Amino acid sequence: MHVQSVRVQHFSDPACPWAYSARPFHARLKWRFGDQLHWQLVTIGLSETAVDYERRGYTPQRQVASQRTFRDRFGMPFALRVKPRMAGTARACRAIIAVREQAPDRADAALRALQLMQFTTDHLLDVDDHVREALHGVSGIDADAATDRIDDPEIVALYQADKEKARSAAGTAIEAQDRHSTSDGPVRYTAPSIIFEHDGATIVAGGFQPFEAYDLALANLAPDLERRPAPASAAEVLAAFPDGLTTAEVASVLRPSDLVDADRVAAEEELLGLVAAGEATREPLGQDALWGVPAAVPA
Repeated sequence: MHVQSVRVQHFSDPACPWAYSARPFHARLKWRFGDQLHWQLVTIGLSETAVDYERRGYTPQRQVASQRTFRDRFGMPFALRVKPRMAGTARACRAIIAVREQAPDRADAALRALQLMQFTTDHLLDVDDHVREALHGVSGIDADAATDRIDDPEIVALYQADKEKARSAAGTAIEAQDRHSTSDGPVRYTAPSIIFEHDGATIVAGGFQPFEAYDLALANLAPDLERRPAPASAAEVLAAFPDGLTTAEVASVLRPSDLVDADRVAAEEELLGLVAAGEATREPLGQDALWGVPAAVPA
């Protein structure tokens, strides 16, 4: 059994398209190193209310226009639906923290569910019923209890602590590499910044980074980590990710080596074959889909 020997602080927010588009790289990272990495999610809180975004010049139309670029470049699902208005992310972040308090290992699944809601539906991150609906799709948690705690003083305090941690990037590598932001004042970590920590040493992978940056950081920080070889099939990938994966994520994990690019077309073809054989499920999302393993039929 692998020992969780590297702490991974992951700074993210459900409204950030860069964080969402980095999911294929994170899936490959999780496949390769598994439970040797101990992930801890820190919510950034990109905006307290919709007004924060509006003051920066954001509009629903502008958001959709930028999402086309992310869709075409990185392949994650985008529905390109114009939202009825802008939305703050604070309440969604606090719901994620409530999930984190319930079940720490499901915090990222909650983040993912809200990202999928943000980028493939017209639902809003500051509407509690929309957040609740998205979290109902996350197994292993009490979605209603998490949503009901959004305004709980304990959750609010934890959210403020997350925000402060996210805004403590001054003088770090992320600032040197210009992957930081000062959109609300302090120098903060942008999504999806990662801090790897091992035996008292740290390496910061600030903001959006390719998979190879993560792999290089870990090779220097903890060269003794076991590296899982590439999977033999898409079916093997889906079996390892019970929450399901998009085509881009499956293709990223399937890369036979880091010197070979991800092939989304080949991955989709293999996945469609699994669906035809009854060995996988396909849930349409935007221009793509969420692929998973069929639920077991009770004996």
